[in-house]
Amino acid sequence: MTPVQGASIIAIARIVDAVVSLFMGSFSDNFLKFKLGRKFGRRRFFLLIGSPLMLVYVLLWTSGMNYLYYLLTYLAFEIIAAMVLIPWETLPSEMKTDFNKRTKLSTARMFISGLGTFLATFIPGQLFSILGQDNSLAFFINGAFFAVVFAICVYISFRSTWEREVSPEELQLLISQKKERKNGLKVVIQMFVDFASTFRVKSFRKHLLIYICSMTAKDAFNAVFVFFCVYALNSTSTVAANLLSFSIIGLPGAILYGFLMIKIGPANLFKISYSTMILCLLGYGAVYLYHPSNLILVLGVISFLYQIGRSMLEFVPWNVFPFIPDVDEMITTKRREGIFASVMTFFRKSSVALATFLVGAILEKGGGGFVQGSATQPQSAVDTIMYIMIIGVGLLLFISLIAAFTFKLNKETHGILVEEIERLKNNGLKKDVDPKTKKVVESLTGYSYEKLWGGKTDEDLTQVKIN
Repeated sequence: MTPVQGASIIAIARIVDAVVSLFMGSFSDNFLKFKLGRKFGRRRFFLLIGSPLMLVYVLLWTSGMNYLYYLLTYLAFEIIAAMVLIPWETLPSEMKTDFNKRTKLSTARMFISGLGTFLATFIPGQLFSILGQDNSLAFFINGAFFAVVFAICVYISFRSTWEREVSPEELQLLISQKKERKNGLKVVIQMFVDFASTFRVKSFRKHLLIYICSMTAKDAFNAVFVFFCVYALNSTSTVAANLLSFSIIGLPGAILYGFLMIKIGPANLFKISYSTMILCLLGYGAVYLYHPSNLILVLGVISFLYQIGRSMLEFVPWNVFPFIPDVDEMITTKRREGIFASVMTFFRKSSVALATFLVGAILEKGGGGFVQGSATQPQSAVDTIMYIMIIGVGLLLFISLIAAFTFKLNKETHGILVEEIERLKNNGLKKDVDPKTKKVVESLTGYSYEKLWGGKTDEDLTQVKIN
């Protein structure tokens, strides 16, 4: 296929994936309205059907087919992946309410994710070395291997996870909502209203700002680091690849980060991560300016520290995420894990595409005069690489760092929040709230206490108790 055809498949898939990801969260939140959801679970059902569908991945690596075949198979797998990913991301919130236990679940998840990332680079490398990088059979074998691994792992997830119990009253309310006649337009409008409502949760706004800025910074760094080594330091892409391979530190690091998350809280982990990365960026800038004689050693030390910060950057947000729906429940009285997972996934997928595009556009069109594939680059292009890497990436990390200082969700505040939710569920009255609890839940939600718990007054709560 031509480069334009290949790029169009990716572009079309990104649009479809974004729409499906947004839809999937709301759909899984409400799937208990259907018999299949009540039998298999509103989240786990999608793991059950997603397991065999993972084998569709093999079809992507069949050579000699036409454009329409590759477009449809790629779209199919992206849709299947979103169908599995969004419900799966909600499971730590579903399975446990305790801060420590949720953190351990998420830590195990991130450890296995890091192992999967390692295999996704190690296995293809071995196949290419045996069969050759231009051998289509190597790609097909690789695709078949991972399709089977995907199917097995998703099925294991279905068998070994569970969901929180739903009270008979909540279940009856969902079933009654299903019977209400709604046209398609109203359903779509309501879905986007629900998405917009997530931004009214103060903790989620801050969490999303931290997540998107820091991950975009990481993406921009990855996009220019090889150029930095090759053109700014007159080194090689092999050196750059070796320095980036320090990312393996994320595997053992995940275990330590899980322990620290419990002991010192996510905000402090954020601060350590971003401060470390910013200092390392300054270190890279100093290497460029002074060209030390022991260049590789200095780069190795800086890169090792940077990868510690980077692995922490990737670890913390999805370990914080399971606690966000609890904050939302204090506001709405509803469990909406799926919607929050959809919004996070949508912005993440959008940001990685945008970061890659902007870096390329700035290098080529932004005055740098970067020439793709050239052995050398004009000084203006090298300067642009340094600006992106030091100033652009550094500014995004600095924004994340500032936001981290105001992020209040941690083990202590989450415990207070959950206790208050349970008190109100057990017919507690708002007027009896502890002053400290009131202050904490207001700081987490961004709402005055009187407007929390669906805006219900003590008269409403008393009436529910009587009924």
